[in-house]
Amino acid sequence: MKTALSPLALTLALTALAGASPVSAQTIKIKIADSFPLSHYIPEYTVKPLMERFKAKGLGVEFEYYPAEQMGKSKDMLALAQSGVIDIAYVAPAFVTDKMPLSVVAELPLNFTGSCKGTLAYWNLAKPGGLIAKKDFEPNGVRLLFTLVLPPYQLVTRKEFATLKDLEGQKIRTTGSAKELALKKIKTIPIQIPTPDVYEALSRGTIDGMLFPFNSLPPYDLHKISKFSTVGENFGSFVANYLISEKKWATLPGPVQRELTAMGEELARSACDKVEKDEARDIEIAKKAGIKLVTLSAADKQVLSQAMGSVAKEWAQNIDRRGRAGTEALNAFEAGLK
Repeated sequence: MKTALSPLALTLALTALAGASPVSAQTIKIKIADSFPLSHYIPEYTVKPLMERFKAKGLGVEFEYYPAEQMGKSKDMLALAQSGVIDIAYVAPAFVTDKMPLSVVAELPLNFTGSCKGTLAYWNLAKPGGLIAKKDFEPNGVRLLFTLVLPPYQLVTRKEFATLKDLEGQKIRTTGSAKELALKKIKTIPIQIPTPDVYEALSRGTIDGMLFPFNSLPPYDLHKISKFSTVGENFGSFVANYLISEKKWATLPGPVQRELTAMGEELARSACDKVEKDEARDIEIAKKAGIKLVTLSAADKQVLSQAMGSVAKEWAQNIDRRGRAGTEALNAFEAGLK
């Protein structure tokens, strides 16, 4: 026998059922941190479009962005992501080579120009499932979200030079083991200094110059105090990664994970393309600021080519001796460049 519910009882029953299921999705807060000034092109071409895309899609994600080392130094970003202090962190392999040695492969002075060739070759190895992802990121409990490999670095100084011989003995700022090897090959003195500290070091004479791409001179005002620069050479590059811990990744809903994955693929192409288009403009900015562009002689170019050509093999052998897959990573990256 069925008993009809009174209007009041029916109302109470429906209210109870409604309370048993979620009525609205909780906002997901994600903290992003890096060391770049607000005017820097890397967050402009990566972090900004990421946040704008999520806002437009209404996926219930609220980003908190902390630039300019507000949350910590560059060298500490990996640890901050692993500990959960930061959710998405800018981690440059050059600053944590002991933790991510294979990622430095994209910083070697290899046969590529611009940004996109290096970026895409590295991305295919470093995104989830790739060789570098398995050997560099998974052991550290993190995954790559998006990356940018910068255009080949030039040697920029305050002291006048016209030949490689003129550069011998100069103190040159660099980052990472690959570019350190490159500088030693031409008898300069490599000095490791975090990027935000380069301006002060150069202005005080702590260093005589630095390896930098033209794109990165204006964001740090280095074009204003530099005097000479090579042009058209390749002293190596730099990898800018934004990582998330696997622990944080596991807490994100499927739609958010899928959107971040899709954005990684898109940013790998769009950011490097913008950087390549900017390079000619930034060379002009350097020239207008008074930097003299030095084209090395044919003889010096030959010497430099031979020196840089030996860096990659030596780097790979050094990594192999540490029990890591240096040669495997080098071969895979060079195959990707082709």
